Amino acid sequence: MTFTEHELRYLAEQVLGRLATVDAHGAVQNNPVGFRYNAETGTIDIGGYNMGATRKFRNVLATGRAALVVDDVASFKPWRVRGIEIRGRAEALSGQENTPAGMSAELIRIHPEKIFSWGVDPTADGMTSRKVG
Repeated sequence: MTFTEHELRYLAEQVLGRLATVDAHGAVQNNPVGFRYNAETGTIDIGGYNMGATRKFRNVLATGRAALVVDDVASFKPWRVRGIEIRGRAEALSGQENTPAGMSAELIRIHPEKIFSWGVDPTADGMTSRKVG
């Protein structure tokens, strides 16, 4: 399994993440994006309006790499943050079917290779990291 039960539960509760991509010349881009965990493929799928015309889509086409951070502040007193960073191989896919209303037929799919998480597992102390895939 790519994600732990705690990580999957956390991802299901969140609606927004930040996608980092790099273009063919090494310029970094970071954008807020909607995402979903795809249980069939064990991937993170990122869609959007007119996705195929975006710089992030072109960056993934050029480099095949991406990272997504999903995080929030669970409590201010006491201070408690939680989140997940997913790094991996990425695909820029066209012609996808069954996309939600208002979304284009293109998506970015991240195949996790390394996962960092913090604050999502009440039994874990601090940040955890592991290679997957």
